Amino acid sequence: MNCKNCNITLSENSDYCNACGGKVIRNRLNFKNLFEHISETFFNYDNKLLRTIIDLFKKPEAVIVSYIEGVRKRYVNPISFFGVALTLSGLYVLALNKFFPEIMDFSAITPKGQEEMQQRNMSFLQEYQSIVMMLYVPIYALIAKLTFIGLKKFNYTEMVVVFMYIQAQISVVSAAIVIIGAFFGITYGVMSLFLLPLMILYSAYCLQRIYRLSLKHLLLRGLLFIFILILFFIALSIGMFVIMYLNGDFQQIIETQKAAQGS
Repeated sequence: MNCKNCNITLSENSDYCNACGGKVIRNRLNFKNLFEHISETFFNYDNKLLRTIIDLFKKPEAVIVSYIEGVRKRYVNPISFFGVALTLSGLYVLALNKFFPEIMDFSAITPKGQEEMQQRNMSFLQEYQSIVMMLYVPIYALIAKLTFIGLKKFNYTEMVVVFMYIQAQISVVSAAIVIIGAFFGITYGVMSLFLLPLMILYSAYCLQRIYRLSLKHLLLRGLLFIFILILFFIALSIGMFVIMYLNGDFQQIIETQKAAQGS
């Protein structure tokens, strides 16, 4: 008998391959064993995915630092976990637009006269959400690298791994919170006001655990991180305004605001 995954020769009574660790499957696929496999993969406490999500709350350093130091079997690797997060994010946006379209209301956080622009921006973010989410990771990693200069614990690639885990965890939890909130009629705009500080606090918590910082050093480094992040978004906003001005969109926004104030 050969392993169906790596084709190495196995003894007839083997349950797992001693080379690749793959489980020996003897029965044909049917609904019963398919359901058992799905249950074991996604709902069993001991499975990697659930263990990764739980431990990223309880002890994020055990997941993140362990992977960086070479542990590969205990938790889901950052690329796979990030892929799961991207999939869930796409599914929950699809579910909101399909079943809760009224939830995608940002009027509570949109200045008067900019509703059309805000709606257009959100449509863009929803359409290219996966790309935007992937871009966050190297940007945050670079800012964190600048923030924690002097603490030569992680190189830039390792910081990317850190933020892949953090961003994926935030996305998975945010998707669950938004869907639950949708059932109670809470708009996405309102929920975003509460989710943003929670995201910041969770990121700070993870960085504190992996760097083993005191509260004083965490606050100082955190303020520096926010300062650099604000500078980045100011530069990005200036770039966007320049593009909008060149396209004629800026004048349209001013005219819309004037019309809204006049009414």
